[in-house]
Amino acid sequence: INSMTRFTGTTSPVGVSANSEKINNPADISVIVIYFVVVLAVGLWAMLSTNRGTVGGFFLAGRSMVWWPIGASLFASNIGSGHFVGLAGTGAAAGIATGGFEWNALIFVVVLGWLFVPIYIKAGVVTMPEYLKKRFGGRRIQMYLSVLSLLLYIFTKISADIFSGAIFIQIAMGLNLYLAIIILLGITGLYTITGGLAAVIYTDTLQTIIMLVGSFILTGFAFAKVGGYEAFMEKYMNAIPSNISYGNVTIDPKCYTPRADSFHIFRDPITGDLPWPGLVFGLSILALWYWCTDQVIVQRCLSAKNMSHVKAGCILCGYLKLLPMFLMVMPGMISRILYTDKVACVVPEECEKLCGTKVGCSNVAYPSMVVDLMPNGLRGLMLSVMLASLMSSLTSIFNSASTLFTMDIYTRIRTRASEKELMLAGRLFILVLIGVSIAWVPVVQSAQSGQLFDYIQSITSYLGPPIAATFLLAIFCKRVNEEGAFWGLVIGLLIGLSRMIAEFAYGTGSCVSPSNCPKIICGVHYLYFAIILFGISSIIILGVSLVTKPIPDIHLYRLCWTLRNSKEERIDLDADEKIEEPESNDAIAEEADEEQGCCKKAYNWFCGLDQKKGPKLSKEEQEAIQKKLTDTSETPLWRNVVNINGIILLTVAVFCHAFFA
Repeated sequence: INSMTRFTGTTSPVGVSANSEKINNPADISVIVIYFVVVLAVGLWAMLSTNRGTVGGFFLAGRSMVWWPIGASLFASNIGSGHFVGLAGTGAAAGIATGGFEWNALIFVVVLGWLFVPIYIKAGVVTMPEYLKKRFGGRRIQMYLSVLSLLLYIFTKISADIFSGAIFIQIAMGLNLYLAIIILLGITGLYTITGGLAAVIYTDTLQTIIMLVGSFILTGFAFAKVGGYEAFMEKYMNAIPSNISYGNVTIDPKCYTPRADSFHIFRDPITGDLPWPGLVFGLSILALWYWCTDQVIVQRCLSAKNMSHVKAGCILCGYLKLLPMFLMVMPGMISRILYTDKVACVVPEECEKLCGTKVGCSNVAYPSMVVDLMPNGLRGLMLSVMLASLMSSLTSIFNSASTLFTMDIYTRIRTRASEKELMLAGRLFILVLIGVSIAWVPVVQSAQSGQLFDYIQSITSYLGPPIAATFLLAIFCKRVNEEGAFWGLVIGLLIGLSRMIAEFAYGTGSCVSPSNCPKIICGVHYLYFAIILFGISSIIILGVSLVTKPIPDIHLYRLCWTLRNSKEERIDLDADEKIEEPESNDAIAEEADEEQGCCKKAYNWFCGLDQKKGPKLSKEEQEAIQKKLTDTSETPLWRNVVNINGIILLTVAVFCHAFFA
């Protein structure tokens, strides 16, 4: 099929075509309104039923979460609208190999739950930079990692999700790109700023259910339209656009013909677009950084009530990560069959008319199918799915970014800040983050031949490996010290930035007009670059550590793997620093109670700042609470249950890779 069903003659930019009328019917609008009402109701319930007036309540949900919301939130935080648009787009352009990015996570959620989280819990930390501060001492690594993590959120997560969500809303509703962005961020920011982590996790759980129901329905429609799996495989290989030349230039067939290895995950190590050594080893480094050391993911695990719930949540997330291959990648490939001239366009001028960018229109694969295939009402549900995926990942990032800023950066600037001031600083920082991310959207639009998912992974490959190396060695090699970790991070960052800046300066180009970036810089595939960068960073960390003084064990109890079960008291490396006590809120609260007017009381209630102080705890009670927060013990029955399920999940991961290899 080489048709443009209902898209024939569409030459205006995205969102201005006839399709913009499609969402203007009572059934679709009713579904969207009901969706927003339910999400806000769940968020409001979470606000009212949890303590969000303390740092522990706002940032860690009081460490009271059970396994199923944790697993759903891990999945929803990871699967943003960037996945629906990006995975489907890269699938349309290059086949199923991009699904390997999702399946790699099945292994690393087990690594997270069984190896990394127990160390973080025993260390008693809220943020990942805080762990490195306890492990190495000093402040420079903590500040470095906080700032770099925030930059990664802006470059790879927030701006990509905003952009992909806006593409969808443009196509579905015909709204202006930036108006759509502002409306989305207004609603998303509202319950993140007011509700804290508990509100985010419970709304994420709802979003996951909506996402799965909607995308299963669309996948059913897509396979029915194309005639089943066998027909899908045959027709995809013949989905070649009709317009393949412009002026006197005939475009190279490799630019518009589906790849011969489209239905293989493992591809040639030299000529493959996703070479198999890169997919196995390079991607594992990125997965180690993302799943085991990233604040957004780890924060959800730290909110669990005990270790068995952490592991069960990781297993649930692992099983959910099996689905994107079938719910996003393959529907994106079907979209290429149904709307070949649009999704697979190669003529730059034609692409710009169809979707507003010259490098290709694969990013519109999923939204086009939603608008065209779904009947009234279900189309509204699918728009809700896209909004759900966008909002769930954004709220997670906003909450975690504000945690990083507040706990690791702001407390250094204002050492005596009250708890109320920390709450306000975290919420105001979310607004700053939104502004910077919107400004980065145009860069995202044209990067990596217009393939959003490749853009996200390439930026991660340039900036993530030094962090992965540092955490891995910090936990499993007690000989590593602060000097080694710091210089490994700094030199690794400089090497990664040099590649990233060169790529943006020269442009990533497209198949029709390749970038003139020198081969020595851009010729190395980004997944191979990740392996090289990880290796260099590890060598520097170990080399510098071995020629400098080791850290005595007394500072490392329960901070690295070999000393994880130590019962001896740990003396923190910076224990001799003068610690300034934050200003007491008690006097402020008493004074405020007398002076507050109605508006002030309503504002404080809305932001969770009015929660009354309980009686002051004795030293013994504080120690009991601290012991509970750092306890990783499990009941034997549930430990065996989750361990068996972990082994089953790893077996499933190996089978899936082998079946589609």
